[in-house]
Amino acid sequence: MSVVIETTIGDITVDLFIRERPRSCLNFLKLCQLKYYNFCTFHTIQHNFMAQTGDPTGDGKGGHSVFLHLYGENARVFEMETKPVIKHRRKGLVSMVNNGEGLHGSQFFITLADGLDYLDGVHTVFGCVTEGMDVLDQLNDALCDGNNRPFKDILITHTVILEDPFPHPEGLEIPPQSPQLTGELLKSHRIGVAEDVDDTDGMTAEEIDELIRDREAKERALVLEMVGDIPDADVKPPENVLFVCKLNPVTREEDLEVIFSRFGSIVSCEVIRDQKSGESLQYAFVEFEREADCEKAYFKMDNVLIDDRRIHVDFSQSVSKIKWFGKGKGGTVVKDFVDGNSGGDKREDRFVLKKSAFGQRLDAKYDYVYDERQGKPTRAETGNRSPDRVEDDRELHHRSKRAKRSRSRSTDRQRQRYGDRDRDDRGGRDRDRHRDRYNDRDRKSDHKRDNRDDYSRHRRHSSPERSSHSRGHRSRH
Repeated sequence: MSVVIETTIGDITVDLFIRERPRSCLNFLKLCQLKYYNFCTFHTIQHNFMAQTGDPTGDGKGGHSVFLHLYGENARVFEMETKPVIKHRRKGLVSMVNNGEGLHGSQFFITLADGLDYLDGVHTVFGCVTEGMDVLDQLNDALCDGNNRPFKDILITHTVILEDPFPHPEGLEIPPQSPQLTGELLKSHRIGVAEDVDDTDGMTAEEIDELIRDREAKERALVLEMVGDIPDADVKPPENVLFVCKLNPVTREEDLEVIFSRFGSIVSCEVIRDQKSGESLQYAFVEFEREADCEKAYFKMDNVLIDDRRIHVDFSQSVSKIKWFGKGKGGTVVKDFVDGNSGGDKREDRFVLKKSAFGQRLDAKYDYVYDERQGKPTRAETGNRSPDRVEDDRELHHRSKRAKRSRSRSTDRQRQRYGDRDRDDRGGRDRDRHRDRYNDRDRKSDHKRDNRDDYSRHRRHSSPERSSHSRGHRSRH
């Protein structure tokens, strides 16, 4: 006794357990004859768990049994069948859904994994899938939202009964033919059945590759935003800054400024140098006042010979112009300091990746590399003191701390050495004190014993009775 369930993604053949679950199989077969399941959606799909359907309303809260058509509203649901016990041990078992009170209606689900024994005794297994396991795999891989509802609708389009052993009940009207699938039934606020979601349709291979690279770049930028490396995934580098590399180590900022100034006004020109040695790292950044001048220099200066070196010019990919103090802290307005005095508010967004010992650096242009001034604060940061003076003060501070630590270690060693000696002296004095106490106690005991002996001797010689007796004894003798 089998039923073929035709869906929008393929056909599923179900064998029914007629002898073990007669009431559930009767309900399922007669609902299939009534075309009750046509156009029902798989409204709940949980990965490696189950796919649920059988509700014409599509929300998982509706549906009724076939006995409603035979016996009225009181027979909307029927009691579950528990014997014999059939367990949810393998993938592809078909079970009636328990409404929470041990009753069944029209909804059923198909298991998508093995070993779901915790469903035993709660839902009634009445069949198993014999053909269409690939369709179950597609159901298992369907993309769903947080409520386990697929983003793209999956419908039951038709049910075909291959064999029905149950007689036709009286009063049950069977429709002459299946309803037709119309556009109204296909309308949905989600991705429709016939809707094509291929966004690369009509695109060439080059355009598809560019689209893929763009998506990958956005994903990487989103990851950097989440970890706090950049303030925004859509942040872009400035378009008026050129990156110049392959420079001769002897090339200076003044040389580059003279060469590039013929294309337009230059705001800044900086050769990046090593922090410790001060030697050029052979690349630089040239910032123009206008983007048009920067573009003109890009086309004219690439592969040009400067100081016996052919340079390479490209647009800067640095986002160091965005001043950002960490995730969730946003940007700031930077003061334009001239000789320690404020020259007015100036919106200068920079992305500061490093901090100096005196706070955020206000004078650095490209802080993601080492430059010759890194680690030295500005006059605005240090109260109009020179960077060299600050370095001297800091060195004196470090020397004093080292000397203090050295003195403390010497003091600790002395305390440890003399402390051990003091402990030995204290132990000796304690032993002497205890010995003196014991000697005093012994002397006192001896003195008491001597006194007691003297007293006894005195009483023995001075007693009257003893004296008379002694006198009588002597007289008799």
